[in-house]
This record gives sequence, C-alpha cells and structure tokens, in this order.
Amino acid sequence: MKRIGMLTSGGDCQALNAAMRGVAKVLYNSTEDVEIYGFQDGYQGLIYGKFRLMTYDDFSGILTKGGTILGSSRTPYKLIREPGADGVDKVAAMKQTYYKLQLDCLVILGGNGTHKTANLLRQEGLNIVTLPKTIDNDLWGTDMTFGFQSAVNIATDALDCIHTTAASHGRVFIVEVMGHKVGWLTLNAGIAGGADIILVPEIPYDIDKIVEKINERHNRGSRFTILAVAEGAISKEDAKLSKKEYKKKLENYKYPSVSYEIAEQIQEKSGMEVRVTVPGHTQRGGSPCAYDRVFASRLGSEAGRMILAGEYGFMVGYKHREIVKVPLEEVAGKLKMLDPNASIVREAKMMGISFGD
Repeated sequence: MKRIGMLTSGGDCQALNAAMRGVAKVLYNSTEDVEIYGFQDGYQGLIYGKFRLMTYDDFSGILTKGGTILGSSRTPYKLIREPGADGVDKVAAMKQTYYKLQLDCLVILGGNGTHKTANLLRQEGLNIVTLPKTIDNDLWGTDMTFGFQSAVNIATDALDCIHTTAASHGRVFIVEVMGHKVGWLTLNAGIAGGADIILVPEIPYDIDKIVEKINERHNRGSRFTILAVAEGAISKEDAKLSKKEYKKKLENYKYPSVSYEIAEQIQEKSGMEVRVTVPGHTQRGGSPCAYDRVFASRLGSEAGRMILAGEYGFMVGYKHREIVKVPLEEVAGKLKMLDPNASIVREAKMMGISFGD
C-alpha cells in the first residue's frame, strides 16, 4: 500500500485541481494499492492534522474547476521555525502528521514560499514531490508554471475591454496587473492586449518618459493610450532607495497602489484624463484555460510516475518544451526574474511599446 499526502499552499490559481487530478489518475490506474490523504488549507492542515482520505470520485469532474478542492492558506516561511500563538512547533507537527499517517510521499502544489518549506521538509527527511503553481511564472527551474496562461488570458481580456471605452472617451487608461516582484504576467498580457506602455518591477520607470510617449501618441492623432502596470512597478527614484528607505516611504503612502500615483502624475503633467482599472483577484479565478488544463495534467502525470518509481526530492518542471524533474534545493529561495534585456522585451520595444525607461 502506498500512502500519499497532498496539499495546496499559498495563493490559489487555475489548474490546481487539474494538476491534482493528474497525479491521482496515474496512481489509481497503476497496479499499486494507493491511499491519498488530502490536507485542508495547505500547510495548516499538515500542522494540525486536518485531512481526509480521498477516493477516486473526489478527483472526478474537477479538470475544469478553478480554485482548489483542498483549500489553501499562506504559512510564511520566515515564521516556519517560530512557534505560533498556540505554542505549536510547526516543523515538528508536520513531521508528526506525516509519520502518523505512514505516508510514503507528500505532494505539494505551490509557489516560491511553498517551495522553501517543501525543501525544508525534504531536508528533515520527508519524501517530497512538488508541482509549480503560480500566476506570476516566477519559479526558478521551470519555463512555465500552471495558472500563468489562464491569468494572462484574464488580464488580456481586461485590456481588450478597456480598449473600447478608452477609444470612445479619448482617455488614458491604466490596467493594473498582478505581480509584486516580477513582470512576466504584465508583459505577456500587455503585449497580447495591445498596451502602449508596459511597466514592470524589473525595469524602473521615468514618469517623464511615460508622458512623452502619451504626448507622442496624441500628436500622432491617437485619442487614447493604454498602460499595463504591474503591482510592483517602481520609479527610477524609488529604485535608488534602500529597502529601509522605501519601506518607510510606503508607511506614509497616500495611494491605494502605484497605478493611482502614476495616474495622478500623468494628469498633472499632460492634462489628460486618466482612469485606473484593477482586475485584482479575478486574474486568479475561474476555470483554467485549455493550455493550463493540458499543462497541469502533464505535470501531475509525471509526479504520479515519480511517486511510483520512488523518485523524491524534486519539483516537476518544464524546460525546452519537455517535462523535467528539478532538485528542490535548486528551486527553493530563487525567483525567476524578467531580464530587462530579454528578447521578448527587445521585440516589444521594436514594436513601439514603451517601458518608461
């Protein structure tokens, strides 16, 4: 009998269920006797022993379902070694639950913080296999994460819808896209949605360059300009600040987000009306797109094969259009940033898209 634990941690996204289904399908269709235990609400379920024995039927009909049937929560890695308010030793509790259930392996679906904790559990002697989940596509060791393409589609739809109202009213519109630290989502949605200006965290912007682009379009007869702005977009001035100085500035920040600050500056400098649209958590929601359904299923299938073969301590990744296994120690604690000199950025600039630099 193989006993497998499974949990989803961190922010939800599309195709979590599709990925879990892929794992379960392979395990249930093998010649092995298998039990799958689903932990509720991420690592919290593992810490406090909240789980249920799942059946084949639990994984039926979830391919197209968004969110996660197991629930999720955030358990910050920086606090993982610190006892909570209840005094519980989180790492010891997770190990105790693992051994109490006599698990052969724990399948963990998550992003950057999740992978740090997964690697810690590996170092503590648990058998771990992980799957790369995040709409940000910022996990090291994989060219793609599931949830990303679905989020790109939603953010692109938002930009498409803004085009008609922007053209009708002759305004400047800012669409704020998720992404505090990296700009993959904003860049791809911006290109797909025909944004004129794309602002990402990796390329600090100059507000005068942005206004220059808007005026250039206006003088050419364009009635509107659309900006795709990442949540973590940062000005050149702020980029020069130390972390401590920048944190202090944010403590007295009067804007809901950077998009509203940019909007106010554009209005002051250009005299044009500016509107801000924030799709927010809609980018995480809804059914996974066809690409993510296939992609997550493939990743889950490989995870199932690895479990049956006893190949532990890896993240299932995607490199050069092939499914690969990546050692967890190579993944944990690393961000896959957007290179400002990447070919996709260069190509966007050649098409006339401004990055405000």
